[in-house]
Amino acid sequence: MRRLSFLLLCLVLPLLPSCAVSDSSPVAAARNAAILAEPRGDFWIGRRYFVDKVRFWGYVRRPGQLWEDSQLVVMDESRLKTPDRLPEIPSGTGLAHGYDHNYEYRLAGSFTGRKVYDPNADMELPLFSPANFEILNRTPGFLFSPNERYNPKYIPAREIKRTTPSRM
Repeated sequence: MRRLSFLLLCLVLPLLPSCAVSDSSPVAAARNAAILAEPRGDFWIGRRYFVDKVRFWGYVRRPGQLWEDSQLVVMDESRLKTPDRLPEIPSGTGLAHGYDHNYEYRLAGSFTGRKVYDPNADMELPLFSPANFEILNRTPGFLFSPNERYNPKYIPAREIKRTTPSRM
């Protein structure tokens, strides 16, 4: 299995410059090669991205799809609450809304086809309806670039660059 993974890595690495990669460092290239080699299936990969006072949940992508091509989403919690809102979290544990920032999840569910407006972010975002959350990794590392710096009070710079409709 290791030999197969290594061969896949050797075959995919030369192709990475043609992919939409925001960072050309060896660390980013290796991480992207691992993503491109992921087993495919009828599920999604989600990365929680917590920003204080906004309504979005984080990023969602298909297996094998790079994070650069993922979508920032709002979760429809009418069917299932997000993990940081579940009643199993005991009070007094220090866990709070957004405690799972940067956790990586395997998601069952689907996009609803609707877009919803997040007034605090001034963004119109796709609505994702989850059926299940399974933690894949609590410390998966960087999301877009090894140089990125997280601040829970600011929307990711890549989202600010995207055009979002203003509701003024």
